[in-house]
Amino acid sequence: MKNKMIPLLLLLALFAVTAPAFGAEETVQVTVETNAAAVEAVQTNLNFVWTLIAAALVFFMQAGFAMVESGFTRAKSAVNIMMKNLLDFSMGSLAFWAVGFGLMFGATKTGWFGTTDFFLSGWTGPDGDPWVLAFWMFQCVFAATAATIVSGAVAERTKFTGYLIYSFVVCAFIYPIFGSWAWGSLLNGNGWLEGKGFIDFAGSTVVHSIGGWCALAGAIVLGPRKGKYGPKGEIRAIPGHNIPLAAIGVFILWLGWFGFNPGSTTTGDTSIAMIFVNTNLAAAAGVVAAMMISWIMFKKPDVGMSLNGALAGLVGITAGCANVSPTSSIIIGLIAGVIVVLSVVTLDRLHIDDPVGAVSVHGVCGAWGTLAAGLFNMEGVTTAIITTQLIGIVAAFVWAFGTAFILFKTIDKTIGLRISEEDELLGVDIVEHGAHAYNDFQTIN
Repeated sequence: MKNKMIPLLLLLALFAVTAPAFGAEETVQVTVETNAAAVEAVQTNLNFVWTLIAAALVFFMQAGFAMVESGFTRAKSAVNIMMKNLLDFSMGSLAFWAVGFGLMFGATKTGWFGTTDFFLSGWTGPDGDPWVLAFWMFQCVFAATAATIVSGAVAERTKFTGYLIYSFVVCAFIYPIFGSWAWGSLLNGNGWLEGKGFIDFAGSTVVHSIGGWCALAGAIVLGPRKGKYGPKGEIRAIPGHNIPLAAIGVFILWLGWFGFNPGSTTTGDTSIAMIFVNTNLAAAAGVVAAMMISWIMFKKPDVGMSLNGALAGLVGITAGCANVSPTSSIIIGLIAGVIVVLSVVTLDRLHIDDPVGAVSVHGVCGAWGTLAAGLFNMEGVTTAIITTQLIGIVAAFVWAFGTAFILFKTIDKTIGLRISEEDELLGVDIVEHGAHAYNDFQTIN
């Protein structure tokens, strides 16, 4: 009997030894799955936090634009500049909520525009996807940036009502349609330019050139400010009233760009480091190049050109900030700094009055940055890439300039776009808003 019990005892002993091992393996598997879920949850939460912090930085750029535009124009226009920047964000937010977001990121079968997600319908209450809200907020501040670019180019001579209509239409229609061509798949769609491999990571063309070309249309339809050009075509400088204010505005914009470009990852990971570096180097190079070329051309290092050089470098690197090297970003910024000075001078000679250089900074340098994203692509440069970049640049100009020109002309022929010559002499602040920016003194300069 004892001999018969030995195999049974051995079997029980073996089970006793191996049973904990089987249980441990199951426990390890559960632990691995639990840890993976926890890591994913942390990353997801970090993505939300980073994207919304970046959105806040881009929103703060509205203050930068307001300061730059006000500083580069006359004291009698400062209130109007502040009101336009306040309202183009406010009107733009509502327009983008109602229509623009759906046109830009809604589902599409054609690749031309979205047909869903109007009025934030992609988020369906408490049980909806919260990412839609975070993504909408980040894209909303981008849309407002495109609209506010125009403010400086049409400064000192535009009716406030006409500007409000423009702001709404740009954020509801002009900006989102092109955005859907280039960025539609970021949520639901798949734009036709995107399908060709168009590179515009953070919007040199989608945001800045669209705004810049709209600004060009507005400046042409409005015509120059009174006294800007003499009877024989001579160019007369109209100095801005507060260069320190403009300088602070540029620094704020530079700060905001650290949300604009790195934030376009919508992901809190290591990829943002290179984008931060590229953004900063391009801006610094733009300042140096603009200062040097203005020093050569005007015999003095011009402060206005140097400030715009920073913005030119920032706009120039926006398209390629994630796919070019730091060294390439310096080259892109240097070229942008030269381009912005030459463009400002050229537009002045063409009698296109742009008080703050918005067309040159955003339109022209935005086009350069988009081309540069292909020319300096770290993964390789091909004819196909360059061709696609050029197609995108041309499409942006035709679409934005064409639609904005029609819009400004329509406003001009209906409610009127420009204030009268007498009102312009008094100042758009007192005429349109009944207020002075500086109540301790009054001036017509």
